[in-house]
Amino acid sequence: MTNEQLKQLEAELWNAADSLRANSKLTAAEYKDPILGLVFLRFAQNIYEEKKVLIEKSIPDGPRGKRAITKEDFLAAGAMMLHDKAKYDYLANLPEGKDMADAINQAMRLIEDDYPDLQGILPKNYQEFEQDLLRELIRVFNKEAVRNATGDVFGRIYEYFLMKFSMQGAGAQEGGEFFTPPSLVQLIVNFIEPEHGVVLDPACGSGGMFVQTGYFIQNHTGKGVNALHWKNTIRDCRMLPIRKPWLLSDRR
Repeated sequence: MTNEQLKQLEAELWNAADSLRANSKLTAAEYKDPILGLVFLRFAQNIYEEKKVLIEKSIPDGPRGKRAITKEDFLAAGAMMLHDKAKYDYLANLPEGKDMADAINQAMRLIEDDYPDLQGILPKNYQEFEQDLLRELIRVFNKEAVRNATGDVFGRIYEYFLMKFSMQGAGAQEGGEFFTPPSLVQLIVNFIEPEHGVVLDPACGSGGMFVQTGYFIQNHTGKGVNALHWKNTIRDCRMLPIRKPWLLSDRR
């Protein structure tokens, strides 16, 4: 996907999601976390399917054939192992008579149960949304371009949505205070030139400093990034693994 195609996709997804909000009684603040939660679920299945193929190929044949794939295999690959009812495809194919809000809330709970570091972080208030609105939103993030998107594409979409929500004053802090635009964070990182050591960002918010540091190191050294002290910051950064999936495998 080219940069121009990605920009077009970001705008199309946002316009579709924001148009649906405009026709509801929800404010941007009430809309933000549930929307980002759906982006998270879509990403989680995309990377699950991608890594599952690689993991299956990497497991050697034993006397009784290949062993079963484990949760640890997925973590090592930078992904999450998902229950069937926590997959986006399950929600996209949910029969009309089923409660979509309950299904999404259950998907979030299943993920939190399997990954205690996410306990209490994922949104589970989808019962506040009308059923028709939820089904339309599920369709928005089930387009072919989104189903085929990779981690970096989702990171860009996630950042774009955060920026647009901040412009609407979503959350208790307004004027973009809870989210610094990536261009400004990138400028700061370029000044710092963090090629070694540990990056400390005690007010990490949405984790932009960590993300841009990862890009800087990869672009300048070609090396991967070890997300040190991630466990201590996950509650503040919330769903940052959607932006850089390597954080999942480096969390200790």
